[in-house]
Amino acid sequence: MLFITGAMERVQSQIVNKAGSKRGSILESASRRVRMIFSVMASPNRIDILRILYSKGPLTYSELKSLAGFKSKKESGKFAYHLRKLLRQSLVSLNKAERRYTITNLGKLVLSLARQIEERSIIESGKLYVRTTKPSIEEFDSNKIIQSLVREANMPLELAHKITEEVENKIYKLQTSYLTSSLIREMTNSILVEHGYDDYRNKLARLGLPPSDMISLIHETSTNNMEIPDLVVKTSQSIFTEYLLNSSLPKDIVDMHLTGEINIGKSGFWNIVPDAIFININSIIDIFEDIKGRYLTVAKIFPFKTIETQSTIVSIILSLLSREASREIVIEGFLDFMQKKTETGTLLNNNIENIFLLASTISSYGSFSPHITLSINLSTCDISSINSLLESYEKYITSTAIPTIALSFVYDDLTYIDPFIDTLIHLAKTGGIISFSKKKVRARYGLCKSDEMPNTSTVVVLQSLSINLPRIAYQSNKDETYFRARLAILLKPLLSIITQRFLSILNLIQNGTIPIVSQTTSNLQLGKIDAMVNLVGIQESVYDILGYQPKNNGDNVIKKVIQTAVDIINEKSRENPRNAEIKITMLKDDSTFRFKDLDIEKYGKSLTINNDKNMNYSQGLIIDGEKIVSKSIDLDAIIEYYSAIEDVLKGGVSIDLDISNISNIDDVKKVIKSSANLPFFHLAQNFSVCNICGERFFIPDLKVCKKCESCKISSIST
Repeated sequence: MLFITGAMERVQSQIVNKAGSKRGSILESASRRVRMIFSVMASPNRIDILRILYSKGPLTYSELKSLAGFKSKKESGKFAYHLRKLLRQSLVSLNKAERRYTITNLGKLVLSLARQIEERSIIESGKLYVRTTKPSIEEFDSNKIIQSLVREANMPLELAHKITEEVENKIYKLQTSYLTSSLIREMTNSILVEHGYDDYRNKLARLGLPPSDMISLIHETSTNNMEIPDLVVKTSQSIFTEYLLNSSLPKDIVDMHLTGEINIGKSGFWNIVPDAIFININSIIDIFEDIKGRYLTVAKIFPFKTIETQSTIVSIILSLLSREASREIVIEGFLDFMQKKTETGTLLNNNIENIFLLASTISSYGSFSPHITLSINLSTCDISSINSLLESYEKYITSTAIPTIALSFVYDDLTYIDPFIDTLIHLAKTGGIISFSKKKVRARYGLCKSDEMPNTSTVVVLQSLSINLPRIAYQSNKDETYFRARLAILLKPLLSIITQRFLSILNLIQNGTIPIVSQTTSNLQLGKIDAMVNLVGIQESVYDILGYQPKNNGDNVIKKVIQTAVDIINEKSRENPRNAEIKITMLKDDSTFRFKDLDIEKYGKSLTINNDKNMNYSQGLIIDGEKIVSKSIDLDAIIEYYSAIEDVLKGGVSIDLDISNISNIDDVKKVIKSSANLPFFHLAQNFSVCNICGERFFIPDLKVCKKCESCKISSIST
């Protein structure tokens, strides 16, 4: 028994000794492997190779060698040595079939460990390091704060040293080694505000959106049928708007905008592109070949070698033009040009139809892309060409839920409209954007091209500045003289920002940054820049707030108000004749919604004109077509009155003929023929579009889609 026990003890001892020996061997092997991996990490070149493979993915030998910086033949052996080390330790693997190198999971672990060691060594060193936007990590240097204050904020050097010393003390009190350049800038700005240096702070402030706003924009894009370009444009435009309001415009002007006395529309485009362009298509064709160093990624087909390329080239031109304006592009000479270049009527139809369909895909600024208006002179185009245009336009509006291309017809008298009146009514009633202008070239809602400029010249228009007349009237104690005096006081500082914008856009044109405008105007030697100031709510101001009525001197007061604005503009323009010509308008824009909402917040519904929040301040004139048919309004007096106002305004007035509730075609004819002597009128038709199925319904204020029963409905007015 003792023998058996002793034998068992000897066997057990041998087993333990063997297990211990095996465990020791494993530990020794693991320790050796760790030492080898640490030796690999000791080389910056090998760490760089791991970083490159981690960021770039699988690479060939030559690609990896080049990216790692071993570009000469002499360094080939050195690179091969480092790569071999990584392969032996299984930090990098080779796919023999594809001959590409890849970082392994172990390699990723080693790379992560290297980063942690690097960051910990920075902390232990006691030095401050800054993560910059380059991106890179740099040691903190207070001299860079001084340089920013002097260079960006134009601060005196002595003051910059004092501010920097405060910033530095604040940073060291944080007791952290993790800094970012944006954090340092925020700390600097907070100290500037504490000392009352708001102007310096505004120049130094970083522009951008907080994460919550970005999340809201992304959510809005996904829920409102918006596209990715819309998201990008809205983000960038919010930054440009912030720059304009915080760093570019005078503080008093910004306050006037924010409180609702004025409205700076399209603020994100204010100093970047003009609002509207009047341009002749023949002038673009003439210079299209000369736009050599611009639009390098756009195919340039020269010059109409075949009729088949005609619609393609015109579509390319419209697409390029859409990058050079924010609101509208008015094309002159379109039909004359198409007619000369096309041999048969059928081919003309096909070419125009293709242009319309291709132009509907223009998305330079997402849904912010400018509208296109074709100005058609009825006295210079033959009937067959106009019919071809109208047939093609009908196909376009039938296939497009919300059309953006408009037709503006210039005529001398009613006889030029008669041959097409039935077709034009049909187009307007089915969603087309149709307007009529007596003798003058105009945009879709009445904006005038300068009378003195020939139809071959390019005219750049700066709009987007509107005045809230009801706000001035509220503050005038029903005193008409005081009202006009306040308007004059308000206008004078506005002329300075118009001049500022004029010079900014002029500089872009002269530098060729707006290429087509630059070429077609030869840096404005063959064209000009006009600026507009839009009057909003003049009828509410005079009739409702000041208490006048049309038959009780009200119309004369409106003329006096307009004349006051024109006189102030003319007086200031004479002082600086080199600036843009400034004109007064009463046109449709988006300011009326903002003005009305802000005035309701400030004064309450009882003091605003329409208690219904959906009703907004007047912009120009809206004439109910049914009242013309029933002869319940004096249309002749309206024509005479608005013709006189048009002569004073110069810039244009919006006049809508609302035909939404007139179903009888003969009655619509009466409306058009009776209104033919108005200086301008646009046929307004309301309809609804489903944002889910895209179906269009000519039912105002539709709540539920009749096709898919969706509640996401957009109300549209042409």
